[in-house]
Amino acid sequence: MVLIEMKVDTTITKEKLAKMIDHTLLEPSAAYEKIEKLCKEALTYGFFSVCVNPFHAARAAKLLNGSDVKVCCVVGFPFGATTPEVKACETRNSVENGAQEIDMVINIGALRSKDYELVKKDIQAVVEAARGAIVKVIIETGFLTDEEKVKACELAKESGAHFVKTSTGFGPMGALPNDVKLMRKTVGDEMGVKAAGGIRDFRDALRLIQAGANRLGTSASIPIIEGLEWMKFSKSWFIEEIPCKICPSRHASLAKQPKEVFLYYKERCKTCPDKEYNRFYEK
Repeated sequence: MVLIEMKVDTTITKEKLAKMIDHTLLEPSAAYEKIEKLCKEALTYGFFSVCVNPFHAARAAKLLNGSDVKVCCVVGFPFGATTPEVKACETRNSVENGAQEIDMVINIGALRSKDYELVKKDIQAVVEAARGAIVKVIIETGFLTDEEKVKACELAKESGAHFVKTSTGFGPMGALPNDVKLMRKTVGDEMGVKAAGGIRDFRDALRLIQAGANRLGTSASIPIIEGLEWMKFSKSWFIEEIPCKICPSRHASLAKQPKEVFLYYKERCKTCPDKEYNRFYEK
């Protein structure tokens, strides 16, 4: 097996990378001191924003007042199954409490049912309620086929959103390069692409940036920034991963996905030109 080096921008700095990160804490059990710690870390490292649940918006805004670190809130999180009216109300409340960016979860069931008008109404309601704040649409890639991912991105773009985002971190899959590439190809340069879910180290971050992400959502922000230092000492960061290890099909799970979506990924696996690598990982 030949290991291939990734083609990455080795001139990236800690400051530049930090400004691509939404420093995230979405645990339902997060106590006030954890939010305070999150905001302190964001100020220390210069992250673009902190991403929190709406209840913590006002607290985060107060802690970050006077800095350039923004407050990002999730809406309709993590299932996306509330009505457009509820998401709009949640968005207005978050913005009133200091949120400058909104990460909303798409109505996944409506999308999979091809109720595209409802999906657009849902996104538009949040965009309007955001009153100029940046809106990112979480499409939750692990529940979707590639065709559905493309449609979700198209609807987000048509509805006036500013970003599309891979996942909540609570779904069946996290951020994977193939999904980011597909999303970037679909929305072009007019929108942002945020990768989130399972980004644990600098190598994960590099791979997703290379695929087309210009924002990262992660709770491992500090290890990612600190990992940048290792780039100076080792080329191991730039060895590309075996294809199957970072392929959505590899992460498919019948226990977590709709049966038809699980079978879709497994069928793709059978016809993939890299399937020899998959056998290497099979137990």
